[in-house]
Amino acid sequence: MTKALLELQHLKKQYSGQKAVDDISFSVGEGSIFGLLGPNGAGKTTLLRMITGIIYPDEGQILFDGKKFDPLTDVNLIGYMPEERGLYKKMKIGEQVLYLAQLKGLSRQDAMQKIKYWFEKLDMQTWWNKKVEDLSKGMSQKLQFVVTVLHEPKLIILDEPFSGLDPLNANLIKDEIFGLAKKGSTIVFSTHRMEQVEEICDHIVLVNLGAKMLDGSVQDVKQQFKENKYYIRLSEPVQPISSNVFSVVDQKERELTVRIQPGGASNDILSHFISQRQNIEAFHEILPSLNEIFIRLVEGTHAAARAFQNNAS
Repeated sequence: MTKALLELQHLKKQYSGQKAVDDISFSVGEGSIFGLLGPNGAGKTTLLRMITGIIYPDEGQILFDGKKFDPLTDVNLIGYMPEERGLYKKMKIGEQVLYLAQLKGLSRQDAMQKIKYWFEKLDMQTWWNKKVEDLSKGMSQKLQFVVTVLHEPKLIILDEPFSGLDPLNANLIKDEIFGLAKKGSTIVFSTHRMEQVEEICDHIVLVNLGAKMLDGSVQDVKQQFKENKYYIRLSEPVQPISSNVFSVVDQKERELTVRIQPGGASNDILSHFISQRQNIEAFHEILPSLNEIFIRLVEGTHAAARAFQNNAS
């Protein structure tokens, strides 16, 4: 079992009597890419601010690398890229990156070496004397990413890291995220883009209304919510179908989506078409996307909350 770099144990946080985080626990494996998901107002930002020591939980504790989290000392082992960017707009980029790297404990010499490495890697060599206000949103995003990872933190927290990036630069940053994880960094990735989560993350947690709703690997979560649906493409038009093993959900000339009945197996579908002497060109299980699962769970929770409020009133 992978060692946990970060553990959240029964965290709670309230603002003016409103529960922002309500008894949330989960762990983040060392070297993993971990997705923290949820709609606006779910409690994600509050969680991230507690993990980085910006605010403190009302109850519960955080363990970092096997010991109680100490914001004063452990902060230098964390790189945090918040959704609300925090760079100085009037300051020259090179001086700003050097200053922030030294704040994270790097010597001037080490900082200069690492700045040179990242500026060359992300094609930013000509940016040194520019100001942040001169950059586009996408360029600012690349700069913020460099500032976040420059000191080689153990834990990297990226909140909407692809916002404003064109597809080319989004792929560039995505490749760097994979590279950092391979080198041993642990990455917490927060976004509303479920297709990016499916592509990038090993493990996910979904929070909503301050509570944890889902916790597991991406594949396990998709298996958990599968609907026993399969896609079939035949070499010839579909013949009339009568089966007590599966039902047809959708049908085109040579394509079918079917659902297995309780107790059935995927081999039963194949056996049916083979017995009908129909050649199968493609066959695979249809798993729900994370986006579909996200919408189903979040809409269900909000509907239950509205029903509770109506009954209470």
